[in-house]
Amino acid sequence: MLQESLTDIEQFVRWFRGSSPYINAFRGRTFVITFGGEMLTEEQFPGLVHDIALLNSLGVRLVLVHGARPQIEARLRESNIEWHYANGVRITDRETMECVKEAAGSVRVDIEALLSMGLANSPMAGAAIRVTSGNFVTAQPLGVRDGVDYQHTGEVRRIDHKAIQHQLDAGNLVLLSPLGYSPTGEVFNLTAEDVATAAAGALHAEKLVYLIDGPGAFDPQGELIREMDLKDAAQWLACCADTSEHLAKCIAGAVRACGKGVRRAHLVNRHVDGSLLLELFTRDGIGTLVTAETYEGMRQATIDDVGGLLELIEPLEAEGVLVRRSRELLEMEIDHFFVLERDRMIIGCAALYPFAEEQVGELACLAVHASYRKEGRGDDLLEYAEKRARQLGIKRLFVLTTRTAHWFLERGFREGDLTDLPVKKQAMYNYQRRSKVFIKPL
Repeated sequence: MLQESLTDIEQFVRWFRGSSPYINAFRGRTFVITFGGEMLTEEQFPGLVHDIALLNSLGVRLVLVHGARPQIEARLRESNIEWHYANGVRITDRETMECVKEAAGSVRVDIEALLSMGLANSPMAGAAIRVTSGNFVTAQPLGVRDGVDYQHTGEVRRIDHKAIQHQLDAGNLVLLSPLGYSPTGEVFNLTAEDVATAAAGALHAEKLVYLIDGPGAFDPQGELIREMDLKDAAQWLACCADTSEHLAKCIAGAVRACGKGVRRAHLVNRHVDGSLLLELFTRDGIGTLVTAETYEGMRQATIDDVGGLLELIEPLEAEGVLVRRSRELLEMEIDHFFVLERDRMIIGCAALYPFAEEQVGELACLAVHASYRKEGRGDDLLEYAEKRARQLGIKRLFVLTTRTAHWFLERGFREGDLTDLPVKKQAMYNYQRRSKVFIKPL
């Protein structure tokens, strides 16, 4: 029992330390979170409300956008009203619109009531979240498209972002329904995804989160896609959009939102308890991320990276895999290093030391974080080093290693000896370490 308790404590400490940079970064930022009306009847919904309350307590500025499709259809059935869809969009006639307004109003009240509880069964129980809603969404009719008159079904025309910002500045959570209003007083039925996408873009939100019915987007091989840039997302929409209409709508919305200044859009499985926290407060998340930024990429190291480099290589130095480097040495040689960065964390590095006279380069300090090994990142570092070496006119690359001989042999290196090294490097060779020499022509 004691051992299990220690393991739980250690896991909690690791998680809390890992989440602390996000807690700091998210304070004062605006998140737009959208979910369908299905969630209100599922056992995960109280947990979601709990997590929303937690985000609010951490200083995140929240805009929630709810759907109401099942509630609308339940009222239509009660009233014996038939409903129709065209191109995945509900046709909203006058009778249907009355059911839409009733359902949306009921859902809004239910959500406000749950948020009024604060964090149940905790010291924050009863610390009610102030929720505000209103006519923040201006809409216009879809009109007649492909011969179909959508009547009271509309699309977002404008978001009153200044009014929403005012409420957020006052510490309120803003709740938006899938309804929009025209300047002439008409009410239109909208989709929650379109309202959330438009709101996130207008607010230049830090994050837009779609809680969806599944893990996220999958590639043609059936593997979950962890992150996409806008080009990847466009390619997915071109080849895989027919797999799920709702998923395709969310990814298309994510692309539009990121194009309007939203930093990141997340597609998260609504069926997983705590999925919102797992996506937001862990580096790899559990869903699919769409971003216009480089989430993971290679770049030249700077002096500000020294601390991150030390954290990455010190465990490998302790094992004897890498030669020890002091902070002072790293600072002096930082121009030779390049790093692989994932969400602002250094997860890989390598250094290239050119010997211009011999047209030879040394590849050194190649390291990948333990959590990201065996996923091809070492190959990415090597490929980047080789490309950089060729740009410098280097004809041969060499490496000194004691533990990873086979890895380099499998990638085109051959075993050499001391005479293959530049004269200056021969003079610096550590005979106690007895590293083996491997050479690769470029």
